Amino acid sequence: MEICPKCGLPEQACVCEQIVKSSQKIKMTTDRKRYGKIVTVITGFGDGIDVKKIAKALKNELACGGTYKDNMIELQGDHRKKIKDLLVDLGFDENSID
Repeated sequence: MEICPKCGLPEQACVCEQIVKSSQKIKMTTDRKRYGKIVTVITGFGDGIDVKKIAKALKNELACGGTYKDNMIELQGDHRKKIKDLLVDLGFDENSID
């Protein structure tokens, strides 16, 4: 059984990621890209969060394309109304999402 070096709990019961998720300040904006295409940009992810996993979950739920880079997620289309509920379901604090 492996022990988490941060919290000292077994890997299956590790709460480090939930603690980090609750302390994030996430911001959603839209941006206009080439040829007038709109993308939703989600920023504010800190260290200790698997941005790749979150991006994949959001893309699957919203049925859209997107990418992640530099702790930032870009999703094709305007999804600002739906993202807040999805991020809360993924464990982020509702009050920390703008």
